[in-house]
Amino acid sequence: MRILYLHRTASKDGQDVHITEMVAALRRQGHTVKVVAPPQAEAARFGDGGGWVARLKRRLPRPLYEILELAYSVPAYVRLRRAWRDFRPDLLYERYNLFFLAGLWLKRRTGIRYLVEVNAPLAAERAAHDGLALPALARWSERAVWRAADAVLPVTAVLATTLRQAGVSAESIEVIPNGVDRTRFPASVDGADFRRAQGLEGRLVLGFTGFVRPWHGLPRVVEAMAAWGAEVDAVLVVAGDGPGLAELEAQARRAGLGERVRCLGVVGRDRMAECIAAFDIALQPRVVEYASPLKLFEYMALGRAIIAPDQANIREVLRDGDSALLFRPGDSAHFQGQLRRLAGDPHLRRRLGCAASDAIDRRGLTWDANARRVVARAEGGGAGF
Repeated sequence: MRILYLHRTASKDGQDVHITEMVAALRRQGHTVKVVAPPQAEAARFGDGGGWVARLKRRLPRPLYEILELAYSVPAYVRLRRAWRDFRPDLLYERYNLFFLAGLWLKRRTGIRYLVEVNAPLAAERAAHDGLALPALARWSERAVWRAADAVLPVTAVLATTLRQAGVSAESIEVIPNGVDRTRFPASVDGADFRRAQGLEGRLVLGFTGFVRPWHGLPRVVEAMAAWGAEVDAVLVVAGDGPGLAELEAQARRAGLGERVRCLGVVGRDRMAECIAAFDIALQPRVVEYASPLKLFEYMALGRAIIAPDQANIREVLRDGDSALLFRPGDSAHFQGQLRRLAGDPHLRRRLGCAASDAIDRRGLTWDANARRVVARAEGGGAGF
């Protein structure tokens, strides 16, 4: 197929990983993909948080910024229409973003087959976390895009419920979770060199990857380590950057654990597999109820013992006691108990890690499998998750 891939993501983070991996998987399967994206996206480096767009968002009054977001649809549509005319695609695949109507307009003008990938209910998410000055306009733009698509591809069944409540027909919804590239994250990766380089040999390594926000729950890991005292020689390794790091490091110093909390900053994608392979326990201390955390699939592929919240979107991927240990969300005592159980049982860690890695292959939780599902849906069928 000839596929136009449309997105409005300027930051180089987990969103960019999803975009890059899906495009690569489609191309590996023989499809021709043309990406239409913000010009600044190509110049950004991994770990960049959106560049001048993020700075503009911080400085402008919120109503004006949201109007400019919507207005960006016009030049984006001009580029998209030009790409459609020159490329003559069979399919328009869009990574949904708020106040972004270019794909919808191309669908209405040309009738092209239109698939929309949805990673979050952004109107509700932004209203809850950043605030929205124009909530009615945000909800209207969101629902207009979702309802116009020939197929809507949420990353979790929880998110699929939100789509149905917004008026999207059940027949047009197919859940396609995040995935992993097995060639980049093979189960055979050895983290020994990474452990040596970081001085972690002989120590229990608790690991977290990705952008760190205050609500990610890492302080509860420090609380658990403080409760263990000298009983467990554990080190928390954080591979990522973000606004939650400063408070985490301050908490570690207050608890006398400064040396045992290692914040590595942004780790390049070329080193991420060996970094994760160095973890004894892979952490997902908190996650929003509709997300499909990218890190989980990478943890799973590398056979790490995972601890994560016992909630519906996580149970779509992991089984408590089989491929992970789950804890009751918001229950710090239960979290600490489950973490202590993993810390003291290397056999359990190996068993959970092996089952998690096997699940990646058995259930097709890879970008290649996702690309096949997308193409099957575009061709009018379905090869659902």
